[in-house]
Amino acid sequence: MSRLAWLPAYGSLTFLFAAGGAAMTPAYAAEQPAGTRFVIPAQALSTALIAFGKQANVQVLTAGQTVEALRSSDVTGEFTAESALTRLLLGTGMTYAFVDARTVIVKPRAAESSQPAKAKSATASATATLLPPIQAIGLVGRDVGFMADVSSGPTRTVSDPIDVPQSVGIVTGGLLQSQQIQTVADAIQNVAGAQYFDGSSGLPIFQIRGFFTGNGMTDGMPNSVNGIGDFPPLIGVERVEVLKGPQAILGDTSANNNFGGLIDIVLKKPQSEPLHQFTFSIGEHGEKQAGLDLAGPLNDSKSLSYRLVLNGDYADGTAQGMRGQRNRYIAPSIGWSTPNTTFIAGLSWMMNHMPIPDHSLLLDGTVSSASPPGIRLENPNDHTAIETRRLFYLFEHRFNDIWTFRSKAQYVRESANLQDWSMSGIQPTGDVVATAEDYWTSDSYYAMQNDITATFGPGWMQHSLVVGFDYSRVQEGSYTDALSNGGSGMPYNIFTGTPLPPPATVLVPSDYTDSRVPGSPWATQSGVFIQDQIALGTHWEALLAWRRAAYELQTNYPDGAPWNQHKVHWVPNYGLLYKLTPDISIYGNTTNGFQPDTLLGKNGRPLPLSLSRQIEFGTKFDLFQDRARLTVAAYRIMLDHSYDLISLQPPYFLVSGPGQTNKGVEVEFNGQIATGTNLSASYTDALIHNHDGSLANSAPRQRFNLWASYAFQGSFLRGWGVAGGVLARSRSLGETSDFSAYIPIPGQASVAANVFYRTKRWSMTFGVKNLLDRNLYGSYFDETFVPLRNRRTYLLSGTVDF
Repeated sequence: MSRLAWLPAYGSLTFLFAAGGAAMTPAYAAEQPAGTRFVIPAQALSTALIAFGKQANVQVLTAGQTVEALRSSDVTGEFTAESALTRLLLGTGMTYAFVDARTVIVKPRAAESSQPAKAKSATASATATLLPPIQAIGLVGRDVGFMADVSSGPTRTVSDPIDVPQSVGIVTGGLLQSQQIQTVADAIQNVAGAQYFDGSSGLPIFQIRGFFTGNGMTDGMPNSVNGIGDFPPLIGVERVEVLKGPQAILGDTSANNNFGGLIDIVLKKPQSEPLHQFTFSIGEHGEKQAGLDLAGPLNDSKSLSYRLVLNGDYADGTAQGMRGQRNRYIAPSIGWSTPNTTFIAGLSWMMNHMPIPDHSLLLDGTVSSASPPGIRLENPNDHTAIETRRLFYLFEHRFNDIWTFRSKAQYVRESANLQDWSMSGIQPTGDVVATAEDYWTSDSYYAMQNDITATFGPGWMQHSLVVGFDYSRVQEGSYTDALSNGGSGMPYNIFTGTPLPPPATVLVPSDYTDSRVPGSPWATQSGVFIQDQIALGTHWEALLAWRRAAYELQTNYPDGAPWNQHKVHWVPNYGLLYKLTPDISIYGNTTNGFQPDTLLGKNGRPLPLSLSRQIEFGTKFDLFQDRARLTVAAYRIMLDHSYDLISLQPPYFLVSGPGQTNKGVEVEFNGQIATGTNLSASYTDALIHNHDGSLANSAPRQRFNLWASYAFQGSFLRGWGVAGGVLARSRSLGETSDFSAYIPIPGQASVAANVFYRTKRWSMTFGVKNLLDRNLYGSYFDETFVPLRNRRTYLLSGTVDF
């Protein structure tokens, strides 16, 4: 079991101990090293104690009552552990007692005064009982720098990452700011095993451990099954978590999400600590961004709090001349918190109007034959417009030291419109077939999670049992897909042709006639979730989880008759972790995924599920006095079949296609290695084997990311700093649009750097991306769409607290 307090951000975790140990002598505190550097901003006392445990390298226990309604004081500077904890608890009504050099109990003062003097003995530590974590809603912690303090996604509980028997990549707000990251897509490139590709619509396509992902999660709740994966701006994001391996256990059934991993976006929540922050950025092509992040209490007792995030983006045009970027985001929320209950409700509205990305064509199927970047291949007003409305609530109530109930839900409505020109039949002369497209779709989705958590057990075996029920409904809505000339397009030459008109102007009513599909009825999915986190003594931890997933297959027989069937599938996950020391853990796990197939095979019978299974082993190290973490993981994912094929002999019918095996080694390091110096690095060595012998596309064997930041410590340059890094990968393969040939894509490295100045109230950063001005490509594309990243770009960004 961790030396940490297992304390969540809004919830609480109570540790039971005998009455005789309620007050203990602080004699051991003198053994703590003097002059330890602490950086713990004022925040919820629960998360402040987690930070204190990490930075002081002690195990923190809380006793008797909850602490989630309390706020800590700021502790910044060099102190002994005893002095730092004294400052941290100022005004909270809590006191502490060191059991030994590495264990401290924090408890209400009333509990201390009520105990007889003879109970003040260090021998009482033998009766202290450490319980596993209870889930909390709201913020998962206050990350400092590049290292995350807790993880919220993999187990539906808040845990110290070193105690989770699974590899989880976490991109903190500090790293997002240091790199001037503006999208979730750029953020996940800091994580080993994760990458993205530029889609022709302007939306990124994500891949984790060799599998394309589905739509991920928001605050631990699956996004719309038929959604389009549009994520909010990073001003509204607290952190980005990448959960690796099959994730069917969490209830996300969107395509592929169950095979390689998913992305969980943790949004900012109401807080009682006042915050008034203005952010801005200015780019060289007229890009302008402005945002407000406001939070604080709504009453004197601070039981009511709020958060309001506003953001807008605008750009004059891209380097290639595409126009129309206009993005807007509004997200108000309100929170209510008492010692035993927390409730948060909010809504968001997001409207993104994005031009088609700059791109070129491959005139002869090779990267060297790419069309010149100065040629605009589309109408300059081609775009994708996406509107997303979200309504959510988060609720948690703690009945006593054992039982807790939590519930959360979201309702999402999405609509998207794409207008563009697609190119096919590409010839070396520049002759193509140009097809105008106007596509519109919408869907509605809601999901609910309800959990009961119980913590119990004797001193040597502690259980944290979660029993939950998930329910979701999705309506695909209607969609329209119109292609000029019924999809046959028109002849066009990219060198000599006149500029293409707006797609809508060349489409006629007959182009829409056969493409209009009415909305589908609501489809329902549900599941029962059972999880037991077991602490065996102080070294062993086990994680056992099962999910009973119920779903419905809706399709048609060959004669057109409808075919519906209700199905149930059990998904088990197991993990085991051993702590060599409080700072080193070794773990192993096996996780499972599945994907239903709605198509019918021989004799009209449904095709079997696609089943995946991962085996993972790894080790985690907390280094530099718990200011940095190193994770090394090795994995193997087996998928029985990845797509369907037509049988080779008549009568022809669908059969399950080949599977694949993905395996690799991942290394991640995040944290502070010296005063003022933060480092984030990741390395991936991965291999994909397709069982049919075909080559694996979109899969560079090696990927490497390094980002370092240094803030000058001398009085003359104090406030100034520099940062820089490199993102590199080995060669990969693309594939032509008809799947008849592969496209060799060379390896590449992209260098970025910036200089910054920070004060307590404002900061400014000037950055350069693609510093060496190289021609950069994604690791996957076909001949019809080659995203361009061949220019050095500049960005000025900043924040102002007022």
